[in-house]
Amino acid sequence: MDDMQKTLTAMKINCKHILLSLGLMAAAGTMTAQELNSAYFTQDFKFRHDLNPAFGNDQGYVTILPGLSQLNVKTQGNFGVRDVLFKNPATGKYDRTFLHPDVPTDEALKGFADGKNRLAADVRVTLLSAGFKGFGGYNTIELNMRGSAGLYLPGNLIRFAKNMTNDVYHFDFGARAMAFGEIALGHSRQIDDNLRMGAKLKALLGVARADLQVKNMEARFTGNEWLLTSGEAQAEVNMKGIKFVDDTEDTYKNGSRNEHVDLGETDIDGAGVSGFGLGLDLGAEYRVEGVEGLRLSAALTDLGFINWKNSNVLKQKKGTFVFDGFHDVAVNDDDAAPGTTMEEQSDSYADQFSDFINMKNEGDKGSKTTMLAATMNIGAEYQLPMYKRLSFGLLGQHHFAGEYSWTEGRLSANWMPLKWLDGGVSLAVNTFCVSAGWVLNIHPKGFNIFVGMDHIQGKQTKDGVPLSSNSSLVIGMNIAWGGGK
Repeated sequence: MDDMQKTLTAMKINCKHILLSLGLMAAAGTMTAQELNSAYFTQDFKFRHDLNPAFGNDQGYVTILPGLSQLNVKTQGNFGVRDVLFKNPATGKYDRTFLHPDVPTDEALKGFADGKNRLAADVRVTLLSAGFKGFGGYNTIELNMRGSAGLYLPGNLIRFAKNMTNDVYHFDFGARAMAFGEIALGHSRQIDDNLRMGAKLKALLGVARADLQVKNMEARFTGNEWLLTSGEAQAEVNMKGIKFVDDTEDTYKNGSRNEHVDLGETDIDGAGVSGFGLGLDLGAEYRVEGVEGLRLSAALTDLGFINWKNSNVLKQKKGTFVFDGFHDVAVNDDDAAPGTTMEEQSDSYADQFSDFINMKNEGDKGSKTTMLAATMNIGAEYQLPMYKRLSFGLLGQHHFAGEYSWTEGRLSANWMPLKWLDGGVSLAVNTFCVSAGWVLNIHPKGFNIFVGMDHIQGKQTKDGVPLSSNSSLVIGMNIAWGGGK
């Protein structure tokens, strides 16, 4: 609970900066599974059961320390930092946003799609995990913290933010975020010589959830100012202790401003569980009789729901209101003029986003039940009969999440040169990009160390920030016994 309290305290301190970042992405501009897909066919990768609960391991294992068992971070998207931040010719640093007046419109917009621009970020931290043989099969126990955030934006919203010319724009966009704890018990067993099946039951503890959907918003230039006509827009926020503040100050040049929620003044007071739910993973693996070395597998993970308490609702007011536009923000504090750093202007840019979505607090609407975003995995692996240490696998994956859904196909080559050493390389094509991945799994008796990526990191800024929104890193260390020699 101390760690959770520290996390929520940090969220409170950085709330304005988070909202500012969302505002910038909205001006510049899903939830996803966070397992290591490159390791789906790595035979003794300890956490294969997160991809398919039918998979077991030769070895038993147990967490060394909370957080060291497995840390899994993944981001995906069809636009990234290189499309939002631009290099300053004078400094060589990426310290200009696409809104900067020195960045030409054509250059600023070339990295964005005309249709949907999407970003997703996910993290899984394993606090406690163990796997062992017994009860006629293989068993797993897990305590995980999981978090996801997603965003989709239309291309015309990007054009509106950068190039507010005489035109009419229509917007549909949305954003989601969720954090929850997971207590999972899994069991898999061999049914007969060919079929293996498994299941995992999960108790879910909701920490926080937010969902914003904006439909049919219109922006029209009247000759003197931009008028936004509200459509169907609503935000739902489930988090214990969250407080929204309505802003009624007259701060626009024209002396008028509609009363709405000021996101810059959002506060988080307290800690605790905000919801409870149940989840279920189901999986199977089948050795094809008559075809030596061929195995087929399938799984459905994250079937379930969370019932959230205290569903705070924000709704966009009907009617037309004035919008002053999005403005540039300093990225590098060292180069910014006094009063123009990101920290100093966080309130101002949170206000910009507040003005744009023009939400009013509707209060607590009671409990809200939401479904988990399920993932389907279908795999086929062929082990070479003449060299059984080498196999090739094909994994098809689909994530069911409405506007945040995605699909991936991944081809991998998997090698076990030693009984205690295995890994592989993979190539994938998904909704967002083409990517290459790899995994290395070391598991002699006594310990297990693994590291892998589903997307090999490309170019970075001088500060080490990836220019692409597609990145992945999984690392972990466990005590292991049995199996490897």
